[in-house]
Amino acid sequence: MGATDLSVDLPIPRRAAQVADYSLALRVAEQGSLISVGDGIAWIRGLPSAAVDELLAFADGSQGICFGLERDSVGAVLLHQTQGLTAGTAVFLTGGQAAIPVGDGLLGRVLDPLGAPLDGLPPPDSAGQRPLDVPSPPMIRRDFVNEPLFTGIKIIDALVPIGRGQRQLIVGDKGLGRSALAIDAVLSQRGSGVRCVYVLIGQKRSSVVGTIKLLADRGAMDYTTLVVGEASAPPGLKYLAPFAGCAIAEHWMGEGQDTLVVYDDLSTHAQAYRELSLLLRRPPGREAYPGDIFFLHAKLLERSTCLAAAEGGGSMTALAIVETRLGEIASYIPTNLISITDGQIYLDQALFAGGFLPAIDIARSVSRIGGRAQPEAIKREAGRMKLDYLQFLDLEVFTRFGARLEAGMEAQLKRGAILRELLQQDRLDPLPIRFQLAWLIAFNEGLFEGAEIPALPSRMARLRAAVEASALTLDDGRDVWVQAVRGWLGGGDEERAHVPAA
Repeated sequence: MGATDLSVDLPIPRRAAQVADYSLALRVAEQGSLISVGDGIAWIRGLPSAAVDELLAFADGSQGICFGLERDSVGAVLLHQTQGLTAGTAVFLTGGQAAIPVGDGLLGRVLDPLGAPLDGLPPPDSAGQRPLDVPSPPMIRRDFVNEPLFTGIKIIDALVPIGRGQRQLIVGDKGLGRSALAIDAVLSQRGSGVRCVYVLIGQKRSSVVGTIKLLADRGAMDYTTLVVGEASAPPGLKYLAPFAGCAIAEHWMGEGQDTLVVYDDLSTHAQAYRELSLLLRRPPGREAYPGDIFFLHAKLLERSTCLAAAEGGGSMTALAIVETRLGEIASYIPTNLISITDGQIYLDQALFAGGFLPAIDIARSVSRIGGRAQPEAIKREAGRMKLDYLQFLDLEVFTRFGARLEAGMEAQLKRGAILRELLQQDRLDPLPIRFQLAWLIAFNEGLFEGAEIPALPSRMARLRAAVEASALTLDDGRDVWVQAVRGWLGGGDEERAHVPAA
C-alpha cells in the first residue's frame, strides 16, 4: 500500500502533526522472512533482536508473538492469521507486548484475549491498555485475606469458606457441575460490589453462547466481563486467554475494587500450551507437558491476592477449574494446581450418581485460609459440622453390615441424614448469607429433628422467606437469631418471634 493510500484514512490535523514532526534521518529496521507456517506456528528467519513474548507484525496483516529463540530462526505463535500468509512473507518487530483494554467500559462485554469484541458491538471504551504478562505483586504490597467471598452455596460457605483474594481450585470429572459452581459464585456477587471476569478456554461455541445467555438472563452481565478463547480459536489465543482475564481483573484490583476471576478451565489451557510447546520442538516432560507448565500456572495464580490498605485495598479472587479423569486427583496438572492454590473443592462421581448435588466431597475438600475471613456468626455455627458430618458418613458405612446400634448412634444417623439433605441445593439458586446463618442455627438448635426428609425443602423455603422479610443482620446476637428462627419454624402465629420487618 502506497503513502497516498495511508494518508486517506488519517484526519487532517493528525496528518499535519506528522508532517510537522517529521525529520529526515537514517532509519534502520530489522526485517525477517517467514520460512514455514502451520498449526498456529510460524518459523521466521532473521530478526536477531527479537525478544521472547514480543509482538510480531506480518506484512499480510497477520499477528504473532515470539515464543522461542533458536540459533538461526525464531518460533512464533500466531494470534491472527490471514489467508495470504505464506512462506516468504516479511515479518517486523513491534517492540511491544500483548496487551488488552481495561476499565469499566468492559463490563457486560464479550472479548477475545486481545480485546477484540465478540458480541457484535463496537470496541469498548477503555481506560488504557494493560500488558497480559506482568509480575505478581510483591509481598510488601499484600495483606492477609480478611473478608469473605460468599458463593451462595451452602456447603461451600459453611464448610469450605472462601475469602477475597484467595485462590481456590474446583476439581472433578467432566459433567459433575464444576462450571455450575463457578457460575453460581458469579451470580451470588450481584449487589456485593465484586466485579467478575469469566474466562472460557477451549470450549465449543454452543457452550460459550449458553454461558453468555445464562449470565445475561440472570442480570450478571452488569458486573461481569467474559474473555473467550473458544475451541476454534488459534492455540495462541487459548494460551493467552487466562492472562487476559487476569489483566482485566488486576486493573480493577489496583483501583481498590474487589474482583472475582474464573478460569474455565486450566486443563484445556495446559493442553493448548503443550500443543504449542511440542510444535516449537521444546523437550517434553511428564505426560508430554513441557517442564515449565508448573511455572506458567504459578505465575498466573500468584497474581490473585488481597492488596494492603496503602495499595488501595483491592482484591482478586481466583476460581480455577481443572478436570480429572476417573476421579484421579493425583494426575499431573491437578497435582500441580493443588500445590499452588489455597485449597480445593472436589466433586465426586459417586455422590453425583447418588443424587447428592452439588456433588462436593467434604472429605477431600479444604480451604486453607478461607476460615480466617469467615464471619464469626457462621464460623460459630459451622464449627463442628464438618467433623460431625464425616463421622456420620463413616457410621453410615458401618451400618451397611447389619450391625445393631445403640440409641445414641441411631440418633446420630438420623441427624446426619437430615444434614445431608439440608446441604443439597439446586443450581442457579445462590442463597443469601443471612439465610445460611438461619438454617445453621435451626439445625444446631434441633429444630429439624423429628421432621421427615421429604418435608425439609418446604421448611427451608418457609425459613428463607421469613429471613428475607426480616431486618436481622449477621451482627445481631445469637440469642436474637435463635428466638427469631424458633418463631419462624414454629407451628402457629402465636409462636412466631417479633422481628422487625425489612
